Amino acid sequence: MRRPLREGVGSATTPAVTRFPDRYAAAFSSTERRRAIAASPQASREYAESFLPEDEPLLAARARGEQVGAPPLAPISGATLCFLAASISARHVVEIGTGAGVSGLWLIRGMAPDGVLTTIDVEPEHQRLARRSFTEAGIPANRIRLITGAALEVLPRLTDGAYDLVFGDAEKTEYGDYLTEALRLLRPGGVVVFDNALWHDRVADTGNRDSATVAVRALGAAVRDDDRLVSVLLPIGDGLLAAVKRS
Repeated sequence: MRRPLREGVGSATTPAVTRFPDRYAAAFSSTERRRAIAASPQASREYAESFLPEDEPLLAARARGEQVGAPPLAPISGATLCFLAASISARHVVEIGTGAGVSGLWLIRGMAPDGVLTTIDVEPEHQRLARRSFTEAGIPANRIRLITGAALEVLPRLTDGAYDLVFGDAEKTEYGDYLTEALRLLRPGGVVVFDNALWHDRVADTGNRDSATVAVRALGAAVRDDDRLVSVLLPIGDGLLAAVKRS
């Protein structure tokens, strides 16, 4: 005859039940209750966003961008760009939308030591400020290729399959065209990334039909449904959409 199971001892069909003395349960309850009161989703998000603080060159570049109406991406989004560039040892990167150099600084810090960043912006003033940001950060001039012009005029002149990463953060209504160009420019295993993929929380509101929101929403669907891509939409900053081009 099988002996009955002792309390707290499991079998093949009955999982073990762990029991703690009442004094432990009381302490656990009290401690966890205090932590639950102190913590919140907002506090956790703020903690994550400040995990890798920006240094002086990045802060200076951010201030310049805000002054000229070129809002930089969030620090956590910049850190993610740096991580992605480092994860594929990127040597050749295209940036669409230079701004004052914030995203460029994050990208180049993740790239291989001999990597070259090609960054495109229609505003000469933005690129002048970005050059200053790169110089202040000690980035050698031969690692930056600044091209002034409309992205959809410049991108077709770049070499097919020659780039490891393409980052888009310019005219939202042109995002779909940037994706088309990015897929041509990227090598197999390359990464395409877009900022503002949630577009100030408008994308999730299907009733919002302004042109920029519709374009960003369509971009997300196009990336998600493209069999050539493995994608992810990250709810950080204003939303970061990333995808790897399959081999």
